[in-house]
Amino acid sequence: MIQTLSFIVTLLGASMIFPAMADFVTGNPDSIVFASSALFVIFFGGLMFFATRQETVAFSRRDIFLFVPAVWLLSCIATAMPFYLSSLEISFADAFFEAASGLTTTGSTILTNLENMPPGILLWRSMSQWIGGLGIVVISISLLPYMKSGGQQLFSLESSDKSDKPFAQTRKYTAAIFMVYVALTTGCATVYMVLGMTPFEAINHAMTTVSTGGFSTSDYSMGAFATRPMLIASSVFMLIGGLPFIYLIRFISGHHVRDVQVSWYLVITLAATVTVFVFSLHHGGEFDLDFLISCLFHVVSIITTTGYAAEDYLLWGPTATVVFFFLTFIGGCAGSTAGGFKQFRLVIIGEVIVDTLAKTFRPNQVRSIRYGPRVVEDRLLMSVMVFSFLYAGTFIVFAAIYGVLGVDFETATSASATALANVGPGIGTVVGPAGNFKELSDAVKWMLSWEMIVGRLEIMSVYVLLLPGFWR
Repeated sequence: MIQTLSFIVTLLGASMIFPAMADFVTGNPDSIVFASSALFVIFFGGLMFFATRQETVAFSRRDIFLFVPAVWLLSCIATAMPFYLSSLEISFADAFFEAASGLTTTGSTILTNLENMPPGILLWRSMSQWIGGLGIVVISISLLPYMKSGGQQLFSLESSDKSDKPFAQTRKYTAAIFMVYVALTTGCATVYMVLGMTPFEAINHAMTTVSTGGFSTSDYSMGAFATRPMLIASSVFMLIGGLPFIYLIRFISGHHVRDVQVSWYLVITLAATVTVFVFSLHHGGEFDLDFLISCLFHVVSIITTTGYAAEDYLLWGPTATVVFFFLTFIGGCAGSTAGGFKQFRLVIIGEVIVDTLAKTFRPNQVRSIRYGPRVVEDRLLMSVMVFSFLYAGTFIVFAAIYGVLGVDFETATSASATALANVGPGIGTVVGPAGNFKELSDAVKWMLSWEMIVGRLEIMSVYVLLLPGFWR
C-alpha cells in the first residue's frame, strides 16, 4: 500500500514542474517555491518507496479502506505546500483549504484578485482539480464498488463480487479513461481559444471544466468571458464531465449503452432550467435567448458540481435560490468527475417510493426494486438507504458545528451543503457566487476541508474507519 502511495505522491511532486516553468518564463520568484516543493515531495515519495520496497503489492480489504483517505490527505498536504510557501502569504489552514478544494474538485476559494495572481499559482489550482477529477473517476470505478460504498457496487466491473483483486478488470479501462479525459480537456481548451480566451486562460478553464471543479483565472469566474457561445460550450463540456466515463468509453467504442441515471440527469437538468427561467422572469429575468442560456449554464454548473458563475443567480428570486440549493445536493452520475448525492441513488429511492405507495393499496403485490433492467438486491438497497441517512446526518452535523463556531445559519447550512457535495459556491453573501470563503475562521476552514474530503470519498468509506471492529 505504501509503495502505491509513494508512487502517487511522486507523480504529484513531478507535476509541480509545470507551474514552476510558468513562473520561470514570466520571471516570477515563485518558480523557486514550486521547484523546491517538487524536489521535496519527490524525495519524500522516493523515501517512502525505498523504505517499503520489500512490501507485498497485494491489497487486503482493510488496506483499501486505509489507502483511499490516505491518498487524499497526503495529496492535500503536498498540494498545499506551494500555496503556503509562495508569495500569497497565507496561513497553512488557507493553503490546505485551497488544496482540498482543488483535489476534491469543489472549487471554493479563499483567494481574491485572481487576475493579478502569479501564473504558477493559477495553473497549480487548475491542475489540482484536473488531477483530482481523474483520480476520483479511477477510484469510483475500481475501489468504491469493491468497498460497497453507498450502492456503488451496482457499477462493479468485476465478474465476481467476492474478488480479492479490485484492479484486475479495471486496469484495461484506466488507459481509456485517461485518453478520453485528455481528449475532452484538449477539445475544451481548443474551443475556448477559438471563442476568445487566451491559451493560458483556455488551458486553465478546460482543466477545471472537464474535471467539474470550477476554479477560474478571474474573480468573476466565467462572467469574465460570458458570451453566448462561451456559455453554451462550457455547459456542454460540464454536462459531459458529469456523465459516467465508462458510459462515454462504451459510447465512443460504438456499443449500445443505456444507463437510467443518465436519463434522470438530463431530465432533471432540463426541468430545473425551465423552472428557473420561468420563475425568474418576475425578478428581473429577460424573456430572451441570452437569459435562457444563462439559466442553463448555471443549472448545469451546479448540478455537475462545477460551481462556475457568470452572474449572481441569487438575484433571480426565491424560487431560483431554492432550486439551486436542492441542485447542490443532487450532483452528477456515478463514475463521473461530479460530486453530490449521485443520480443513481435518486433512481433507486424513487423506485422505493413508488413500490411503497403501490403496496398501500395492493399489499399482496410482489414487485422488485429495479435499476433499469437489473433487480436491486436487498443488501445493495440497504447500502443506499444507510448512505442517504449518513449523507443527511453529515450535512446537519457539520452545519451545526459551523454554527457553534460562530457562523450564521444561512452561511453554515449553505457552506455545509456545498462542501459535502463538492460544489463550490453556496447561498448567501459570504459563500454565495459573489462571495468568498476567506473571511471564515481557520477552525471553520479546517472543518470545511475535512467535509470536502468526506463528501468526495462517498462518506461510508471514511466512516468505516471509526468502527472499533475495523482495527481488530
